[in-house]
Amino acid sequence: MKKTVKVVAAIIENDNNEILCALRSPEMSIPNMWEFPGGKVEKDEDIYSALVREIKEELNCTVETFDLFNDNTHEYDSFIINLISIKCRIVDGTPIPNEHSTLIWLKRENLDSLKWAPADIPAVEQLIDEK
Repeated sequence: MKKTVKVVAAIIENDNNEILCALRSPEMSIPNMWEFPGGKVEKDEDIYSALVREIKEELNCTVETFDLFNDNTHEYDSFIINLISIKCRIVDGTPIPNEHSTLIWLKRENLDSLKWAPADIPAVEQLIDEK
């Protein structure tokens, strides 16, 4: 039986209405694919505190969370991911990629130009349809 991993992802929008996209490094699982930054929810941790902690660890900045945006479960070859995307904004710091190969800011209408990790695609499509 495959293990289900609960993961939170940040939908971070800047003042120019661009969304932060992160490229998974070659060393990560699902390498060289784009995703929204975030990570695993720890035992006894709520999704909002998990996201604030993960963004601090991965991007060296502090976010304020708003709304649950998308909740998607995707089955990969070796595990199942429950990916919960949450809208948030940066309140302190500038994102620096500690784990990812690179970070870019993209307009909604250009999000589909990237090769996204399969679990992130429903959130990407929802963002494109939003405006």
